[in-house]
Amino acid sequence: MKISEKFKLNKTQFELDFVDIDIEKDMPLFIDSNLIRKYDSEFSSRFVNTMDSFFTYLINTLSNGLNDKAMYLCSHLSEINETHLGLSRDISQGKGVGPISAEKIFDGLKNSQAIKVGVLKNIEDLRVLVHGFDKDMLSDMLTNILKRHLLEYTIIQCQLHNIPLTQDVQSGYYWNEKKYQWESEYMPRLIINNKPILLVPKRIVNYCNEGSMGKYRQHFVLNFLQDENIKNKTPLVQQRKKTKELFVTKKDIIENEPTMDKDYLSNFTLKHPEILEKFKNENLIKVKPLDGNILESINIHDICNILSNELNNIPYGSENASNFHNLMIGIFELLLYPNLINPKKEAEINEGRKRIDICFTNDSQNGFFTYIPDKVNIPCPLVFIESKNYSGDVKNPELDQLIGRFSTRRGKLGILSCRKIDNEKLFISRCVDNFKDDNGLIIPLTDKDIQRCLKQGQNCGKELESILYEKSQIIIKG
Repeated sequence: MKISEKFKLNKTQFELDFVDIDIEKDMPLFIDSNLIRKYDSEFSSRFVNTMDSFFTYLINTLSNGLNDKAMYLCSHLSEINETHLGLSRDISQGKGVGPISAEKIFDGLKNSQAIKVGVLKNIEDLRVLVHGFDKDMLSDMLTNILKRHLLEYTIIQCQLHNIPLTQDVQSGYYWNEKKYQWESEYMPRLIINNKPILLVPKRIVNYCNEGSMGKYRQHFVLNFLQDENIKNKTPLVQQRKKTKELFVTKKDIIENEPTMDKDYLSNFTLKHPEILEKFKNENLIKVKPLDGNILESINIHDICNILSNELNNIPYGSENASNFHNLMIGIFELLLYPNLINPKKEAEINEGRKRIDICFTNDSQNGFFTYIPDKVNIPCPLVFIESKNYSGDVKNPELDQLIGRFSTRRGKLGILSCRKIDNEKLFISRCVDNFKDDNGLIIPLTDKDIQRCLKQGQNCGKELESILYEKSQIIIKG
């Protein structure tokens, strides 16, 4: 049973920011440090700082011969199956480090050639250069190291979707990157069937097919050695009969080199560190977030049609405000992923009319949400979205509510989602005035705009960006 089914969220994976895990077995997905490192949002930076803090501290401890301390650091990489991600079959077994494997990890690191020659720079290097490490082990390590962030993320998502939390539950150990130590505390937690659950952002998981030791050896180390053999005119060089082109086969290199295991690759990297850097840089370019549906075989056109019908069927008015807000959270998740992530409920206030603000973290690398800070010079590390289920026009107080969220640090870009605007020209003029007064950029979206996006199916997100760009230009140019 999935999280969405357990709590009757009535949402598909497209409409959820977290991986909609099966609470009884694992999904063959892994937390990917390359995906975490690829983006530079405040959300990603916190993850990067924590994993780099732990790894640097551990490697320095090992390099300085502080073995007891290093063993202690490894001992808290304990077995964990709270994410239900990994390679377990059927009922989740948890393939984390565990107390026995922690000792093996410590021994593997302590005795590795990579430690001895000092070529380990970040946690991704373990998979390439240290025996016993692959994507599953690395993902488990990251889960433990980043657990505080995953705990906080879980609380935010549960609050967003009204999933009940159990108060005062032991967190388990997580890494404090400022104090350089493992810590734990009591806090609200998601508990299902008496077991704690961690929700994981779908933006940081994938199959981890990139970044393996095999790809480093096959496509970078061997390619380099082919060129070196040709340049040095070694006996391995052959010549093609027709073209007279010189070449060296990778098979011949492998047969004439010592066993090309991770120790070999560590020594090679010591001599040619630029090859590993090239490999890692290309991995960052290649690695991409999974599609919004993750592992589900869902037709996005069908989902868009369903959401379109649901939007049409919600009556206007405050009594249906919660239904409208809940639907729009899912629609915006579908339309904005992976550029905007980590939706968070800002406030819920009753003043005759219910109001819920949602803010997303801007994690985009291109498109509209990069254009706004880069070209319009409007900061938007966070993007604020307010949904109004009014039967009439939204007016200045609604604009003021969004402006009240803005700051240079948090951002000055907002989206006001409403059912319709009778006098759009007047409303846009208000947005223009606010923009000229340096109060930020607010872009209105109506049901008509959302329906236009949903009709595009697979291209619904691109259509939304087109609409946002069109409207922003009208407001900016005044």
